[in-house]
Amino acid sequence: MKKRLFLLPALMLLSACASQPRKIESITQQETSPTKGFDAVLSQYKYPFPVRYYNFKSQGQELKMAYMDIKPEKESKGVIVLLHGKNFPGAYFEQLINSLKAEGFRIIVPDQIGFGKSTKPSYYQYSFHTLGQNTQNLLKYLEVDRYKLLGHSMGGMVATRMALMFPESVSQLFLVNPIGLEDWKTMTAYRPVEDIYRSELASSAEKIKQYQLDSYYDGKWKSEYDKWLEIPTGWIQGPDYPVIAWNSALTADMIFTQPVFYEFKNVKVPTVLIIGQRDRTAIGKAWAPEKMKKKMGNYPTLGKQAARLIPQAKLEELKGLGHMPFIEDYSAFWKAFKRHL
Repeated sequence: MKKRLFLLPALMLLSACASQPRKIESITQQETSPTKGFDAVLSQYKYPFPVRYYNFKSQGQELKMAYMDIKPEKESKGVIVLLHGKNFPGAYFEQLINSLKAEGFRIIVPDQIGFGKSTKPSYYQYSFHTLGQNTQNLLKYLEVDRYKLLGHSMGGMVATRMALMFPESVSQLFLVNPIGLEDWKTMTAYRPVEDIYRSELASSAEKIKQYQLDSYYDGKWKSEYDKWLEIPTGWIQGPDYPVIAWNSALTADMIFTQPVFYEFKNVKVPTVLIIGQRDRTAIGKAWAPEKMKKKMGNYPTLGKQAARLIPQAKLEELKGLGHMPFIEDYSAFWKAFKRHL
């Protein structure tokens, strides 16, 4: 039975992408660079700050977790950890990092396993507990015992799980348009990982831009958003896209099946919710019944609900902004965020 399960990604790849009949393999740092697009670990993509690697073993595999560790320009006010969303690496926090650095914070920004410059495993039991434990182990390796924690989108689910697992370490929790504020599997049908994988393989640069345009920016594209198409487009064009698509499918399944909002009442950490009010992000909405589509991802309602459920929560509502408030209108985001630092 184990043998069969281990062969699953390779068999899926043969059936869904016959033009590349090769086994999906775990990919870490590579010595060579692709002639077109990006490899799985973004060897040719430059992050805004130096990238280091935390080497560790998990689920019987040797893995590399990429991270940026930025020291303050003046006396440190402590450490803040920034956790990225599903469709972006830690690099998209550049402007926020610069602001926090100027304020005197040390900023640590990991790429989770399966994302950014970190290892893309062929076989991994993804869970928010696992990602949270990996991140806590990295911080222990960096000799960080106490820290503020900010999570955006999927990173909000990881951050919430870490606050539940390590309340003695997290001094303050910031959730920026976090997903997982409702249980989508009660609102729409489950789709097997294989189906999500096939959808990922069928992606294109045009589809990625359309998704971001519709989901993040309310149909209003600005030239500064172009840079955030570079990585996903480069991966599609690169040699390792099957393993990227496979990890994306696995993490989508994790998000859909592991909502954290049932445990909001147990969060003991002081929490700030920063919610762009135009956001309507919801995993599974695309194939939900029409009557459910209108109910899913109602962030004005979900933000208020989360603020009531989390014992020590404060809510910042950003009118006119969507899922990416610190990209869409940084000054409005920073003003709301800074008042709670």
